[in-house]
Parts: sequence; structure tokens; C-alpha cells
Amino acid sequence: MIGTAAVSLGVLLSGFVIEEPAPYELYMAGLIGVWALFGLRISRAILPLVILLITFNIGGMISMTQMADLKETPLYLAVSMFLAFTAIFYASVTESQPDLFRPMALAWVLAAVATSFLGIAGYFHLLPGAEMFTKYDRAAGAFQDPNVFGPFLVFPGIYMLHRILTGGLKTAAVWSGPLLILVTGIFLSFSRGAWGLFGAAAILLVAALFLQSSSGRFRLRVAVMSLGAVVFVSLAILIALQLPGVAELFSTRAQLVQDYDGARLGRFARYGYGFAMALEHPLGIGPLVFGTIFGEDTHNIWLKALMDYGWLGFLSYITLILWTFAAGFRILFRNRPWQPYLLCAYATLLGHVALGSVIDTDHWRHFYLLLGMVWGCLALEARYGHEARLQRSQTSR
Repeated sequence: MIGTAAVSLGVLLSGFVIEEPAPYELYMAGLIGVWALFGLRISRAILPLVILLITFNIGGMISMTQMADLKETPLYLAVSMFLAFTAIFYASVTESQPDLFRPMALAWVLAAVATSFLGIAGYFHLLPGAEMFTKYDRAAGAFQDPNVFGPFLVFPGIYMLHRILTGGLKTAAVWSGPLLILVTGIFLSFSRGAWGLFGAAAILLVAALFLQSSSGRFRLRVAVMSLGAVVFVSLAILIALQLPGVAELFSTRAQLVQDYDGARLGRFARYGYGFAMALEHPLGIGPLVFGTIFGEDTHNIWLKALMDYGWLGFLSYITLILWTFAAGFRILFRNRPWQPYLLCAYATLLGHVALGSVIDTDHWRHFYLLLGMVWGCLALEARYGHEARLQRSQTSR
């Protein structure tokens, strides 16, 4: 019970990052240290995650040698390594205690509902001083950036949607209210990435539930409830668009290409310059240096890996992502107690990787939480298969 509460509290704190270092960093550093002293076990199944995250960060350290002035780079790389450790930690503890998945998901839901409420309160000025929970006239909750706040809400939203689609009417009634709060928070973040991420993850979830079940009755139920959810969310958005200022900002943010995307040195132009630079600098140019040259960060995780972590970091990152999704897809539809959590984490992580093509995600705390959850499921499946083979071997004797 103490271990479950400790891990759940860490997940809960991930939703409150107004200042850095946030309570999450301080708490998780202590938790990982204490757990390591009392038996944190890294199994063979998790070793690829460990090796690839370490080589990714070694690439950053090598890239740092290309800098004349280190500035804040050592701290930046220390945060990168710390977040890598959190992914390894989550994978290890969920492998050893698969019952942790449920309290972790519930803690994330609680954090998401709380930070969504703060963002909504700030946007509509419902509380004195609540403006601190907005940025650029967009809901940001207890985050520094609306573009991180919105994606943080997606996994708990997908988890609740899963509960609604697979549960009864009572379950749907219980989870509909919190889901509406999260969807409102995602909408008011006015993050195009968060909008697309939630929509894509929801579609992947529904498609997976269809493929997983051969029951026509269940598929019909999922289809009807999905249609009801779409109508419900659409009505909520239509109501929100009637509010002053919402429709104007929505029409601006809904444009696929903004001025800062297509300008002469805009986001897309910087991609071309950056990838050309990567051919000339295989060791990278140093973490955070790209922004000092072009005035804006890379806003592309693949380009960031090349610029900040060099070719070694890039190859490590792309190998990690391909390995994660290939191995995860192989076990995605197997009937296991942890399968619902794998499905929700897998769909959300896939969306985050796609989102990384237009934004930097290498320091998103919840990205590493998702990565750890998926690898925890991979390790559990490896252990399950080993135990099954052992049992068959004993039976044959």
C-alpha cells in the first residue's frame, strides 16, 4: 500500500509544473533513490529501454563538446537523464507490481481533472488570481505552456473513454462528467496538437476495440456509444463557441499553417536549414544552440535529436521509438489484465510521437511516463511467456 501510494503521488504531481524545478522532480528523485535502495529491479526485458535512453543522452553529452559556451546545457542534460530514469523506473515498478497500473491511471485522471479545472477557471476568470493558469489568452492549467497542458490531458481522457465504451451505463454516467472537464480543458488550450492528438488517439482506441472483439453486439455498442460521445462533445464545443472571444481565437488557432510556420525563417523553413546542418555536424551543434542561431527552437523532435544529441542520439531515439511500437503492437490485442492500460498508453504515445514532428517533446514528463507504462507491459508479457513455457515444460515431464 505504501509503494502504491508513493508511485501514485508521483503521477499526481506530474500535473503541476508551474515553476521548475517542479515538486515532481524533487519527489521523483527521492522516490527513485529510495526504491533503488530497497530492491528496484531492472529485468532483461527492460534492458533495451535502458541502453537506448542512455546512448541517447550520451549523444547529448558528446554534442555538448561542440559548444564554446556551455551556459545552462549541463542542467538541461541532467534533466534529460533524470526523465530517462523516470521511464525506466515506471517500467520496472509496473513489471514487478502490475496492480500499480490502475492507481497510476486514477492518479493521472485526478491530476488532469484538477489542472483542467484550474485552466478553465483561469480562462473564464472564475476565481480571483486565476489568470495565472492561462498563457497567451489560452488555458494552461498548472503548466507553463498550453501546448504541454493540452497533451497531458489526453491519456486520462482516453482512459475514461475506454471505461465508458467498455462499461455499463452506470460507468458511463460516472466518467462522463470528468471526461467533459478534460475535453473542455483540451479545447480551451487552443493547442492544435492537443486537438489532433486526442482525436487520433480516440479513433485508434475505437478501432482497436472493434478489432479486439468478435462480438457483433459489443461492436454495435461501441459504435453507438462512440457516436453518442461525438455528438456530446460536438454540442459542448458549439456551446463554447458562443462565448465571447472563444470563436475568434478558435478560428485563428484552427488554421493548419500559422504565420510563424510559413514565414521565410518560420518553423518549416528552419526544418530545411536544420537537416542540412545535421549533415555537416554529425556530433550535433550542442543542446539549445539551434534556438540561439535561428531565434526559435527546432519544434521537431527528430531535428532536435540531430542538433542537440547528434547522430548517435538520433539513431538511439528512432530505434527506441520503432522498437517500442513494433513490440507493443505485437502484444496489443492479447487478453491480459494490463491490456486496457497498454492500449490507452500505446494509442496516446503513438499520437505523441506524431506530434513530435511539430514540437519538441524531449522534456515532457508525461511522455516518459507513457513510455515507461508501455515498456512495463512489454516486460510483463515477456515474464508471462517465460512462466507459461516453464509450466508447459513441467507438465510435459
